[in-house]
Amino acid sequence: MSGDVIENFYGVYLLYCTNPKYKGRTYIGYTVNPNRRIKQHNKGKSAGGAWRTSKRGPWEMVLIIHGFPNDISALRFEWAWQHPQRSRRLRHVSPKKSTERVYDFCLRVLSEMLRVGPWNRLPLTIRWLKQEYAREFPADRCPPLHMPLAYGPVESKKVAAPQEDADLNDMTLSMCSLCYDAVPLSQRMTCLNTKCLLLVHVICLARCFLQGEEMIPVEGDCPSCGVRILWGDLVRKMKGCYSNLHEEQDGSD
Repeated sequence: MSGDVIENFYGVYLLYCTNPKYKGRTYIGYTVNPNRRIKQHNKGKSAGGAWRTSKRGPWEMVLIIHGFPNDISALRFEWAWQHPQRSRRLRHVSPKKSTERVYDFCLRVLSEMLRVGPWNRLPLTIRWLKQEYAREFPADRCPPLHMPLAYGPVESKKVAAPQEDADLNDMTLSMCSLCYDAVPLSQRMTCLNTKCLLLVHVICLARCFLQGEEMIPVEGDCPSCGVRILWGDLVRKMKGCYSNLHEEQDGSD
């Protein structure tokens, strides 16, 4: 099934069981390939599915949170969502009520997780893969404004490690736009706008974006072109994601 293509995908998903015998059961897991993972769950443990879902299907992957910077970050999110009572960041979340469905409890925990650190600073996307299972977040428990809600399928795409552009070997292009010192490739950050000539040290742009007592920036305006950018997206680009930006932006304003 076609869908939005996401590069270097790290996601934490929620499964819902539709088997009449086990209907309403849920499962939380981590994946780099959601389409392959749901097939494994439905084929059983012998095909790579989890033992908790084996022989209890069919399962629907109804929701996935993606945009984590790496697998460690996603796995920590998965563990906390699975064990809210053991996570020190979720001690304020009340236990599941006897009259509360497991599915509703999972969504209640999720709404709290997205609002506390460190997850509330990540450029996460909340994606309903099956819109019929979607729920509205309570008005006082909405995700941060920089986390979009998305609907529909998603496809993961692996991206090769970035290679140094020959043009960037020129010392003029390798000079930081903010401090004017040379920028090594490992510290080089550029704007998501492919027409923007911004080239800076990571630390220089972080200082430019920081506000108040924040230790890690969330978002800011490009000091060159003025485009509003999420810090997490800049880091993902630095790691080699968004390699098709030139192709996408050539045909649009």
